Order: sequence, then structure tokens, then C-alpha cells
Amino acid sequence: MTRPPPLLPRESSGMVRVGTGGSSPSWETPPPRPLSVCLWVTWPSEAWARIDNQSSRPSPFSSAVGALKGSLPERPPDWPSFPNREDFVCMLKKMGEAVARVARKVNETVENESDTLDLAECKLVSFPVGIYKVLRNVAEHIRLIVLANNELQSLTSRFMTTFSQLQELRLEGNALHRLPDEVSTLQHLKAIDLSRNQFKDFPEKLTALQALETINLEENAIVDVPVEKLAMMPSLKSVNLRLNPLNAEVRVIAKPLIKFDLLMSPEGALSDSAP
Repeated sequence: MTRPPPLLPRESSGMVRVGTGGSSPSWETPPPRPLSVCLWVTWPSEAWARIDNQSSRPSPFSSAVGALKGSLPERPPDWPSFPNREDFVCMLKKMGEAVARVARKVNETVENESDTLDLAECKLVSFPVGIYKVLRNVAEHIRLIVLANNELQSLTSRFMTTFSQLQELRLEGNALHRLPDEVSTLQHLKAIDLSRNQFKDFPEKLTALQALETINLEENAIVDVPVEKLAMMPSLKSVNLRLNPLNAEVRVIAKPLIKFDLLMSPEGALSDSAP
């Protein structure tokens, strides 16, 4: 397998230059070793950022970075205003750190030919589309993706079909309320964590996954559960539905049908009562 160019050079360190749209604030002292990456990432309005390489020297990974930058908008539509320079500078610093963290983690996956992509706690509201091109030569080897504790509102069909060999997907602590139909193509998936999201309906497409062993939907807003379909899943071992306002019928129907562990909050608990 041909190794793709790294997203970040190993020697990069020091200060980064952060800009908004086409302009960048001036540094009082220039960065001694600029971060050689220019990247727009999909973040909420208060966390949009651009790390701009000010060096004119070409880099071996410029095409991959260009794919990331070119796939996203030139400027967020709702760039916030700030009453004073200190708040603005503080925000830029935090954004720069967040962008650098994403770039560094993607780079680690590419350089090490790792089977894991960990983008937890990066303030993402969607999966940056440019990353697909950067990971195109390693995507089929990725078995675990961690997107926990971001601000994801949705995942696309492209995400599911690109990482078709996934065995574990961790999406806990986001704002997801549904999964794309293409999640049913993840036929190697063994575990999915969707806890602490905003699901009101059980994602039934998961019942088509023959290898799936563990489903975690703790702390959502699910009322009804397709117990019969879950009972037909050959590999299922555990479904966690604690802290959901489950319909009382779920308890009655589930007990005689299931052979897996169905975890629910105690009957009558406030968390399991209908709103």
C-alpha cells in the first residue's frame, strides 16, 4: 500500500497563525516555526478557524491539505463579533489549538497507518468532508472511529460507505437524532455507542447488522423499541437503554423474547417515565 503524504510535518511546532476568511491578524512577533497546514474545519460559529502556512516553500503534503481546505466554505456565514480585542484573540487561540488537534490526529492515523481515527472533543458539528480525501488510502483499514463529545448533528451516507470496514463506532455525547440508512452497510460493526445524544426513535437500521454485539443508547429520548427485530439479531449481546422514557410495553414484550442483556433504568424511575 502506498503511504499518503503526512498532513503535518513531524518537525512542526511553535506558534500558529490563525485567520478569518481571507485576512489574518498580524503577529507582534512572527512565529518561529509556522505550522505548515492551511485548513478550514467544520466547527460551530464560535470555533471556526484557519491555520495558515505563511512559508512560501512547497511541502510534500500540500495537495492533501489543499483538498481539505478546498472542500469547505471560504468563510463561515455567521462569523461572530467581539466587543474587545482580548476576547477575539482568546477565541482565535482556542480555535487554532482545536484545528491543530484535528490535523495532528488525522496525521497520526495516516503516518502510522493506524486502524483508529480519534477525533473526540474537537468541537465538530459535522465530519469535515476534506478528510475523506486525506484518508482515501487508509480508510478501508480503519476499524475504530471515535467522535465522542463533539457537537455532531448528523452523519452522512458518505461517512458510512467510506469507512465500511468499521468494527467500532463511538458517537457518545453529541446532538445526533438519526443515522443515515447506509449505516446498514457496516456489516463488520460489532459495537456502537450513541449514548447522550438526542434520539427519539430507535435507529432500526442497526437491526440489519449481523455482526453487531453491543448497542449503547443510554440517555436519549427513546420511547419505543423494536424488540422483535432486536431478538432476531444473531450476534447481539447487550443493548443499553438506561435513562430513556421507555414505554411500559417494552418491558412486558421484551422479557420473554430476548436472549441478550437489555439494560433499563428501574421501573417507575423518573428517567423511564413518559414525558
